[in-house]
Amino acid sequence: MPPIIKPPRPGVSHYLRDIWRRFNLSRFVGALVLTVTGLAVGIGGFMWIEKFSFLDAFYMTMITVSTVGYGELHPLSPEGRLFVSVYIFFNLLILAYLLSVLTTYIFDGGLRTMFAMLRNDQEIRGYSDHVIVCGFGRNGRKAYLELRASGAQVVVVELDEAVLQEDVADEAAQNENISVVRGDATLDDTLRAAGVERARALITALPKDADNVFVALTARELAPNITIVARASLKSSETKLIRAGADSVVMPDEIGGSHMANLIMRPEVIRFLDMISGLGPHRLRLEEMRTEELRAELQGRSIRELDVRSRTGTTVIGLRHQSGEFTISPSADIIPGRGDVFLFLGTEDQIVKLLDLFRG
Repeated sequence: MPPIIKPPRPGVSHYLRDIWRRFNLSRFVGALVLTVTGLAVGIGGFMWIEKFSFLDAFYMTMITVSTVGYGELHPLSPEGRLFVSVYIFFNLLILAYLLSVLTTYIFDGGLRTMFAMLRNDQEIRGYSDHVIVCGFGRNGRKAYLELRASGAQVVVVELDEAVLQEDVADEAAQNENISVVRGDATLDDTLRAAGVERARALITALPKDADNVFVALTARELAPNITIVARASLKSSETKLIRAGADSVVMPDEIGGSHMANLIMRPEVIRFLDMISGLGPHRLRLEEMRTEELRAELQGRSIRELDVRSRTGTTVIGLRHQSGEFTISPSADIIPGRGDVFLFLGTEDQIVKLLDLFRG
């Protein structure tokens, strides 16, 4: 049996601990320790029994372990022959174990996967202003796809290896690599590994409301300025999530029920909303832009002077003022002030043209 090797201390990188756990590196390290111990026993045995020098003992140990059969430096005593006989037998077992462990890591793709995880860890360390999605179930995966479609950098946090293997395989088929942190999202170390201090937003879509409360509480403590959106199944969990630090709470079941009812009572409105959300056949896109993001020569002009619709085809459907109030379908004569936010509606091509012409 290989010696018991303790895992790395908590101060070591989250990914190194994850690799240690997933790939059972204690077997690999144990095999190396056994090999080194075997070499030390051989050197010590030759020096003690045969009175060899260190260099001669090292040479005899290596040719004995490798079984190359170069011959003895000096004739061995009966005790030395007995030692060599036992030593060869046990070293053959140690070498067989070492080769079996190496074969497992090489041919089962273990080394390749470990290097991919380390590369993934380094990429996440370079992220900033990204979005963290905790939980890669139906809601988390949908949020991930929408965020990636909008060009955001996203880090997924998921504990269930089976879910990750299935979804990562799907994304690999689409030639897209998912930045993943494997671990419990309720733990500080896991969120730190996902770069929560540098992230701009976090979505927690775990199956249990209690876990989402813990994630919101932990993320708010680690990153006071981060935007947190949480999923909830029960209405009673909404206030708990808000108190824990969530900025917004989404209840998919409630939204789904309202959506189905409105399909009966207001079907055309829902179809239009589906187009905005990207579910309809003709996708529309909502976009926002702060007045400070406008080109310098366009700032301080009224909506009429900006002439957004004729120049790009998009429509200004709303204006959020710095005070927090909304103006729906603002008048063409309104001059947006600093801190105001435009809300635009248009097709994907129209929005891209808008950003090219108006954003500084």
